[in-house]
Amino acid sequence: MLLRILRHPDPCLARPALPVKRVDAALRQLARDMAETMRHAKGIGLAAPQVGVSLRLAVVDLDPEAHRPVTLVNPVITRLSRQKTEAEEGCLSFPGLTAPLRRAARAWVSALDLEGQTVEWSAEGLLARAFQHELDHLDGTVFLDRLSPTARREADRKLESP
Repeated sequence: MLLRILRHPDPCLARPALPVKRVDAALRQLARDMAETMRHAKGIGLAAPQVGVSLRLAVVDLDPEAHRPVTLVNPVITRLSRQKTEAEEGCLSFPGLTAPLRRAARAWVSALDLEGQTVEWSAEGLLARAFQHELDHLDGTVFLDRLSPTARREADRKLESP
């Protein structure tokens, strides 16, 4: 089922999400619906707060055609590399907007999968960026919050123009 993706400045996007208490059939269905919604919107990641659900749940899929999303339940970034990379970043909650953003080149993430088992990820490149972006959503942070002052002013101008 396709879900409605909230757009900035919806207040749900600015609130930290609550921990998932149980991995059950309802959570698995939500994750499937989120993955379908993400593919339909041509995205590579989606966090539950973006669809109005305040839970620490995210899906990431760098190849949406393959239909093998990584589902992260109660994810935590356990380590970030000191090395940074800058790339254009966008967000399904900000359709059409991209901005240059520096993030860690590598990220290590621990989470539960949809069976309730602990999984560990060591990611680099676009996957590391996607993990950082989606986990930011779970903390109530949107990518605009991480932009340099100059990039933020430019993004704000783009958001204000019709």
